[in-house]
Amino acid sequence: MKREAFKMFLKPGCEEEYARRHAELWPEMEKLLRDSGVFDYSIYWDKDTNILFAFQKTEGEENSQDLGDNPIVKKWWDYNADIMEVNPDNSPVSIPLKEVFHMD
Repeated sequence: MKREAFKMFLKPGCEEEYARRHAELWPEMEKLLRDSGVFDYSIYWDKDTNILFAFQKTEGEENSQDLGDNPIVKKWWDYNADIMEVNPDNSPVSIPLKEVFHMD
């Protein structure tokens, strides 16, 4: 099991829409994540900076950031591109974070 964290950037004024879309996560997206070994996945919002902090645990070699070739993921990116800072392919701008401390 690995722990992974990364940050993304929410556009100003989009926090309620972001939360709504994720509360209604598509079943096929959730299945893809689980089937890829992603679990215990949380995203937090910092209202002062509009930074989204994501944390997930993974089994195996992949994490959610490795699924960009999947059509479900591409559709999810397109669906959320209007409320997040994105790359030219509509993938969220995502910056991996290095773990510097952990306590069980």
